[in-house]
Amino acid sequence: MSSERELTRTYEPNPILRALYQRFFDKIQVDEAWVREVRELSERGSIVYVLRSLNFIDFFALDYLTKRYQLPQIRFVNDLGLWILNPMGKGWLNAILPQSNVSPSDELADALAHGGSAALFLKRPPGVLDVATGASGGRGLKEGDELVRSLFDLQRRSDKPIFVVPQVFVWTKFPNTRGTEPFDFLLGPREWPSPARTAAQLIHNFKHVELKLGEPIDLSTFLAEPNAATDAVRLRRLTYMVLGRLERERRAVTGPAEKAPERVRNELIRNPRLRSVIDDLVDDRNDRHTLVQRAHDMLKELQAMPDRTTVKMLEVVFHRVFTRIYAGIEYEKSDIERLRSAARQGTLILLPSHKSHVDYLILSYIFNEQNLPLPLIAAGDNLNFFPMGAVFRRGGAFFIRRSFRGDRLYGAVVDAYVRRLIRDGYPIELFLEGGRSRTGKLVAPKFGLLNMVVDAALAVPERPTFFVPVSIGYERVIEAPSYERELQGAEKAKEDATGLLKTSEVLRHRYGRINMQVGQVLPLEELKQELGWDNGQSLSPAKRRGLVTRLGNRVMDEINRVTSVTPGALTALVLLSHQQRGLPHRELLSRAERLLSVAQRQGARSSPALSTATGRLRTQSLREAVQMFVDADLVEVHYPDEPTPSKSQDPGENASYVVAPARRLLLDVSKNIIVHFFVERALVATALLSAPQKAESTAWVRDRVQALSRLFKFEFRFRADRPFEKIFEETLTSMLETGELAKEGDTLLIGPGRDGWSGLDWLLLYSAVIKNFLEGYWVAARVLGELVKAPLAEKELLKRGIALGNRSFLAGELERSEAVSKSILANAFLAFVDHGFLSLRDNKLDLRSEFASEDGAREVAARLRTFIPELG
Repeated sequence: MSSERELTRTYEPNPILRALYQRFFDKIQVDEAWVREVRELSERGSIVYVLRSLNFIDFFALDYLTKRYQLPQIRFVNDLGLWILNPMGKGWLNAILPQSNVSPSDELADALAHGGSAALFLKRPPGVLDVATGASGGRGLKEGDELVRSLFDLQRRSDKPIFVVPQVFVWTKFPNTRGTEPFDFLLGPREWPSPARTAAQLIHNFKHVELKLGEPIDLSTFLAEPNAATDAVRLRRLTYMVLGRLERERRAVTGPAEKAPERVRNELIRNPRLRSVIDDLVDDRNDRHTLVQRAHDMLKELQAMPDRTTVKMLEVVFHRVFTRIYAGIEYEKSDIERLRSAARQGTLILLPSHKSHVDYLILSYIFNEQNLPLPLIAAGDNLNFFPMGAVFRRGGAFFIRRSFRGDRLYGAVVDAYVRRLIRDGYPIELFLEGGRSRTGKLVAPKFGLLNMVVDAALAVPERPTFFVPVSIGYERVIEAPSYERELQGAEKAKEDATGLLKTSEVLRHRYGRINMQVGQVLPLEELKQELGWDNGQSLSPAKRRGLVTRLGNRVMDEINRVTSVTPGALTALVLLSHQQRGLPHRELLSRAERLLSVAQRQGARSSPALSTATGRLRTQSLREAVQMFVDADLVEVHYPDEPTPSKSQDPGENASYVVAPARRLLLDVSKNIIVHFFVERALVATALLSAPQKAESTAWVRDRVQALSRLFKFEFRFRADRPFEKIFEETLTSMLETGELAKEGDTLLIGPGRDGWSGLDWLLLYSAVIKNFLEGYWVAARVLGELVKAPLAEKELLKRGIALGNRSFLAGELERSEAVSKSILANAFLAFVDHGFLSLRDNKLDLRSEFASEDGAREVAARLRTFIPELG
């Protein structure tokens, strides 16, 4: 350069552009980690932002954000022609007397020398003729190669590192499409958009635009790498690295490229495994053409067909509905970042808990808000009803038959489809429990679809697969009234369009907050290593089943571990676990504080609405939860001066709360979401309180707790990663340390207590948590007398058990009306079969020979009574 005159300056937009900047670019989502990293790098060296495709809107946005966050200002950008918009941008002297011998490389060097940064576009988007003739090959055209070579030279002459920082603006969340669309000729393809297309995407999607940072590259380290040949080779390597990192970041938002549904079906029909099954099934009754057509029809029935317009419509509708009926959706930003990191590396298999049909929407809603690719959701074909089936399909649902045992062709079709989704990188959401839990507790996992997904993932070793346990918790479940009817013995109502007519009823109520928590992400490769399997090792069916069972149990344990204690769940637990007719407000707070501390001591997470960052209870959240239950007619508010309950009365300092017996089962659904945090202590407390002197040897208590654990084998989920002895010892040690229990020699007895409560107070509280289950199992044992005359189908025995339970409650033999539950009775019958009290033959339950008498049936009930001191 022949002159010492500054060749570059920071770009200053004109007033009109400045106003547009603030209107649109302020909404761009910027990760604070990006700001921190760029700032740290700028303290060590020079910054060169590298972007994919030459586009002045990208530059305007990046320029605005670097100024907004006070990062090194951009003094150079290649070949945008910005002088037209701001002819004095390089100063009046350069505008009047431009230097003809100044090259872009000179300007780039000047920008970095004066402490600024530079923006370098690697490619130019293809024009209309390029797209029409296919000259671009679907890629951008070369633009920044010479400047990259200049960066190499600058780095070699400088002791200070130059950092290449890949940046990509994701202007739209919609994925690319394979092939050319009509608008591509005018606006450029979506992956290489023209400024016109970018402007349209910005206006349509400006609330969700995101700036993504690829992994920075230190040029000094890059150039010092051994085995590099020429600068031409280095240039290609660097360009490939940057574009690869930018594409990975962009796809972490948009997901894989779309194909037309018919094209996908045709490609799947050509899948070798599916073709092999079709060939095997050809016989005298089924020719190949017929089987292929059946496979086509099955794929059409199965396939998700995400549609941009439908997704946008659902986004608007769900946002309005959610904000109307829920107080908010809580989740941790760190959980989102863990999901984003895994999504960059491979395919996510999302495995949420399943308590409501709302579960189908929650992850999609959160992913949409956080600019993650929307998952494709495995839904039961019972949801494929008119007209919502088509809407769900276009929103990302694919429908699987509840059972396809014996239909080999259908199994092969589903297998081929799932393999395709995993290979392409679509996030898949499936519910390991199968159907919705009617009780709030986790249901035993169903391994059928998970087994198919694991098989598909093992068949695509080049694509890492990550299994993600997700807990979705509710303060109040929308379907609780229908669950109540089912638990009281009514048949499950079939989903159809008539259910939509009840939407207006749902919209009249509030359901508290939804809480989403993500457990430890489980890479398939890590699970294989835990089992000592090599990548090249073929797995026997038994080993595959072992892998799936291990994975399923880990997922369920993780869901329980990360489930958050919410105000609604904690309030329901307190209201259902006391002996008084009414519970004063102050005692509600006192009990809630104690139960929360117990859960937190076990590592339980708590809702931000429930507790402060230090774990202190927010009392206002419990008042709001009580109000929610009052509004739903589940709880009555009484004041001493006004004994008549009134819905107009609000919860408060001097209030007492009463749960109507007929409404306890509804409240029980909310309680059971967190009941697992207290089951182990409750079993120990129940065992000791059932001892005549409330003191017994450790071995006696251990045997008693183990008997209860076996009895509740189908009721509660006990951790699969520890044996009973380990869990018992850990629980016992904790209760001794906190003074809830005491030990004299080998004798366990009631402890001195803590936090203002005696040891007996604590044990009574714990045992009260599971009292309805004990009473329910006692009812189930009593109804076994109906089998003395003849075996009965489970459905009929359940009906008689519910009738007996209702009579027992009205007669005062039961304290908890929620003990009379079809779910509790059904689990009790399973336990009785497991214990050898019952046998199951020809789909009928019958007493085993040693209990096949009136006295034998009474003996089973008598054994249960010993665990319930109030009934003993």
